Amino acid sequence: MKPTTPSAALPVDLCQARGVAVDAAEAAGALLSAGMGGPLEVRPKGAGGDVVTALDTAAEELIVGRLRAAYPGHRIIAEESGVLDGAPGEDTGGGEELVWLVDPLDGTNNVAIGMPVYAVGLALCAHTRPVLGVVHDPVSGRTWSAMRGKGALGPDGAPLRLPDRPRPGRAENPVLAWTQGHQVKSDDPVAFAFRTSLEKQCARMLQLWAPLVAWTMLARGDIDGIVGYLPEIVDLPAGALVAAEAGAELRRLDGGPYEMGIDRPASELGFVAARPDLLGRLLETTTRIARPDGRFHVAL
Repeated sequence: MKPTTPSAALPVDLCQARGVAVDAAEAAGALLSAGMGGPLEVRPKGAGGDVVTALDTAAEELIVGRLRAAYPGHRIIAEESGVLDGAPGEDTGGGEELVWLVDPLDGTNNVAIGMPVYAVGLALCAHTRPVLGVVHDPVSGRTWSAMRGKGALGPDGAPLRLPDRPRPGRAENPVLAWTQGHQVKSDDPVAFAFRTSLEKQCARMLQLWAPLVAWTMLARGDIDGIVGYLPEIVDLPAGALVAAEAGAELRRLDGGPYEMGIDRPASELGFVAARPDLLGRLLETTTRIARPDGRFHVAL
């Protein structure tokens, strides 16, 4: 990519940062693809049924190394390593805090059972808001990216936009995806209320356990909407920014404006994301359960 003059509002050249992020994500994807053919050492991660493999940590080390080489002063929040502060004495420019979010393998539980549905995601946030998102699908070898206010790009580098019309048969029977955080238990009554209510409104409800894959499907128009309950923060901004810049609309579960800021607790990050013509219908369902005060119309 040709270098551009850094934005006056940001102490970083976003076009250059996108190039670094795309290269890192695709290199990590190649590492993951090469490792899928061999035995996987799967270890439990926490008490919620999540797992981690050596591929997760190897891909993360590769990405963090690439980011550190390009931006030694930037903070990094990585799925496995947690918060990694920038090198002391390195200036991030303009006094603005820049943070990278790294999900080296979104869909580890899928990989652990041999299901090839996973992705790599990176997001750059400024003042806690995502300004750059990159999602790479190692299975198909495709990469999507977006810069805030600049639109999204597809694998061929062409602008990515949601189709003007839903696919045949989907106007009344949309295909949705559901995502929830690892802390949500199987008997959570709120999650159950949302899922069952939404399933009555759609042809199919996908639970991919790889939210980044779902976000790119929404951005392409392969699915019509995503609903998230207590989502994981590290894998949210990259995909959400790609979908939003492609034309999807996002709201809170209670219908209020949705903010992607990473400083917000997971309880405030529940969302509805959809084609503009479908959003109102989905919110009619979710607002019957979610309330602006953060409580829910179900028996807890």
